[in-house]
Amino acid sequence: MPTTTLRLNMPQWQGGAEPAYRFGAELLRWLAPAHDGPEETVAVPEAGDRPLETERGIKARTILLSQARAARAAIERHRPGRIVTLGGDCLIDLAPMAWLNRRYAGMLGVLWVDAHPDVMSAAEFSHAHAHVLGMLLGRGDEEFTAEVERKLDPARVMIAGMSAWTQDEGRILQGLGIRHTPAVDLADSSQPILEWIEAEGIAHLAVHWDLDVLDAAHFSPLLFNKPDAPQGAFDGIVQGSMQLGQVVRLLQDVSAACDVVGLGIAEFLPWDMLRLRNALASLPIMR
Repeated sequence: MPTTTLRLNMPQWQGGAEPAYRFGAELLRWLAPAHDGPEETVAVPEAGDRPLETERGIKARTILLSQARAARAAIERHRPGRIVTLGGDCLIDLAPMAWLNRRYAGMLGVLWVDAHPDVMSAAEFSHAHAHVLGMLLGRGDEEFTAEVERKLDPARVMIAGMSAWTQDEGRILQGLGIRHTPAVDLADSSQPILEWIEAEGIAHLAVHWDLDVLDAAHFSPLLFNKPDAPQGAFDGIVQGSMQLGQVVRLLQDVSAACDVVGLGIAEFLPWDMLRLRNALASLPIMR
């Protein structure tokens, strides 16, 4: 029976409090292969002059909740069996993965390809893009977790490419019982992930791919390469160490091992393209 694949464009930036995520999502949409199925775009306002307000410990909470609900409504219009989500900050995967776990009766497997676990809450950090996996597991702000009708099974979640974590993250990961495989173990082989898929009997898998799992020295459009960032801006923040080819191999291997029904790509920050766009806009003849 044919299965609908929805392309969901979500240029959300408020979850990471970085307006450039919007431009990254728009460029990612242009870069992605042509899609002949249904497509939806969640309306996301551009950054203005006013700073994001913090409510209940979360920056832009009301805006983000509204956008999550808009994404859910867009998905439910199509009731797809597969979703490709192009973002945007990591919170873009809340509605798609919540839907897919409903669609597959709580048996969805989730591969979280990320340098960070994204399991914190407002108690630890105000940026909601670092909360999303926790929300999918039932941890965090009650209105966001209410958007997840069937919570993920922790045994069916694996974080790939995370090589270090904070003390808070470690405590939360242990409490949730989430397994993780470091980048070094995936450098030459996808076997640790394939063994997890087989052991848990995962037939349907959704992949969250935060591009910051990549080594910023070899892949430039990442937060850590932000031009003119002040000295020490990223001190204490774990950076990724995987190569692009390693992640592509991993995703190809898991696609051969099970049915990949979801892919979310997040945190693409093409700084040079943004600089060029702004430069062109400054030229009188271009206006």
